[in-house]
Amino acid sequence: MAAPSLPLPPVDVARSAAQALAAGDLDRYGELLHDDAVFEVLPFGERRGRTAVRGFFDDLREALPDFSFTAEAVTGDEQHAAVEWRIRGTFDGKPFQGFTPNGRRFDIRGIDFLEIHSGRIRHDRTAFDGAEWARQLGLLPRHDSVAERAMVTAFNTKTRIAKHWQERTHGRHDSHT
Repeated sequence: MAAPSLPLPPVDVARSAAQALAAGDLDRYGELLHDDAVFEVLPFGERRGRTAVRGFFDDLREALPDFSFTAEAVTGDEQHAAVEWRIRGTFDGKPFQGFTPNGRRFDIRGIDFLEIHSGRIRHDRTAFDGAEWARQLGLLPRHDSVAERAMVTAFNTKTRIAKHWQERTHGRHDSHT
């Protein structure tokens, strides 16, 4: 009779999950998730449960048919792991997060903070530069472009006008009291 196997340490769970994502093996990835896993992608919201988390990655891979995931670093302790990653791909598949594919290339770096219990991912919090994602998608203008400078100028003008209006309104309000 073989001795019962101990759960994998969090760093090994994180590496296995990253390897599964890199290989496109979402069945293996799903096996590493708790049934009640919570997956928070800070710019996109939260998914709860193994099926919903897996569905997020199904949707992402369908949106970026040439999806590439690379784990650049993994570290952790007895209950947690962190994975620094890079995702590359072309948004020319299916819609994602309500956006229609536009053929734009993505190259996004981020980090996942994982809480591991009994060898499975219980909570995964993903962080990346949402503004950079929006720039690469085309929602925001490129950094240091004419369009970005115009957007900043428009924002600052609106802010100054609103501040002036508040000061005038506030000043009138005080004179009536």
